[in-house]
Amino acid sequence: MNEIYEMIPIVITRVRNKIPLIHNITNVVVTNFTANGLLALGASPVMAYAKEEVADMATVADALVLNIGTLTAGNVESMIIAGKAANVANTPVILDPVGAGATRYRTESVHRIMKEVDITLLRGNAAEIANVAGIKAEVRGVDSVNVHDNREIALEASKLLQVPVVITGEQDVVSVNGKLTLVGNGHEMLTKVTGTGCLLSAILGAFIAVEGDILLSSTAALVTYGIAAELAFEKTKEDGPGSFQMELLNRLAKINEADVKKWMKVEIEEEAHQ
Repeated sequence: MNEIYEMIPIVITRVRNKIPLIHNITNVVVTNFTANGLLALGASPVMAYAKEEVADMATVADALVLNIGTLTAGNVESMIIAGKAANVANTPVILDPVGAGATRYRTESVHRIMKEVDITLLRGNAAEIANVAGIKAEVRGVDSVNVHDNREIALEASKLLQVPVVITGEQDVVSVNGKLTLVGNGHEMLTKVTGTGCLLSAILGAFIAVEGDILLSSTAALVTYGIAAELAFEKTKEDGPGSFQMELLNRLAKINEADVKKWMKVEIEEEAHQ
């Protein structure tokens, strides 16, 4: 697994060289920030929601990101149509189950999407992922409340759902086929700006679009985003979340392989015990 350490810094360059087209069906709160974050990183965003066109868009895109933050019945239909088209085209599909467990409708919608669409990666906080997998957890609104062992939840959820899982929190966890990576990069200021998790899901889509090894691409995305957040905070720590949000976009545009290699905090477990 040492080759993962060597490959992590390289994936950001692949994103910028390929400029992957990321089709987002996301929520109204974060659309602008998500698009600008992808552009800053070097990817190409498209926000298409109408059921009449989502299949065509998902077919030509390099990744499809589904985010249920502001959930409507129409959006669920569009997500399923797009997801099925993506599956036929072998386009990776990233699902962000925002607020799963907060209401029955949210949880049922996620289960419906996962039943009808083959998901490449499920990304959420510990409570969201636990609720999707049927592991007891508590959610208030769209935020995680309980403090869980993210490692164990990621392993169990990935096993139960038969899908790679990323859980984000104080320490991020990637679980793929019983293998784990633990990422220590990031900053708590990310929790003070709405949409940072949603942007991360889109960035995961960009990284997966250029690197098919889900463990590697997901870990590289988490590390790159986390380091950008750390650097953004250092420059704006006397200012506050508004300045941090703008500087995060700047840092996503500037971060390079040398930054990732210098600052990454990654632990890899070849065979995690379940």
